[in-house]
Amino acid sequence: MTSNYETFFTLDSFAVVGRSQAKPFPILSYRRLKAMRKLAYAVDPSTNLIDGDKAYPNLPALPTPVAGVILEVPKAETRDWIAAAADAGIRDVWVHMAHDTPEAVALAKEKGINLRTGTCAVMYLNPGLSYHSIHKFIMTIAGKY
Repeated sequence: MTSNYETFFTLDSFAVVGRSQAKPFPILSYRRLKAMRKLAYAVDPSTNLIDGDKAYPNLPALPTPVAGVILEVPKAETRDWIAAAADAGIRDVWVHMAHDTPEAVALAKEKGINLRTGTCAVMYLNPGLSYHSIHKFIMTIAGKY
């Protein structure tokens, strides 16, 4: 049976949100989505360019709506980004492992957002042998994949 985490990547368009000024942009997720021929926009209010592509400062600035958002921002910003996703009509959000807060989770539930949290998106995106595949193996054995 396909997990809720796996169904996230059946969506066709994504915003990958980071803040390079505070921590490295989630470039692995961004590159893998593009390699999968998904429409992926980089959203980073602290820079204008990510991996040679235009970076947008926020979700309303995107040229087209997206179906899903991957958030890997400082924990203090997670709730605000979930609010922004809800305002943009986005109903599928992935919050990178350890970046969620009780307030962010509560808001997502209140707004009807299908929230994925507690794990790393790259674990689902990166084929082949890597430390992400080892993480995937452990999560599968633990029944959390």
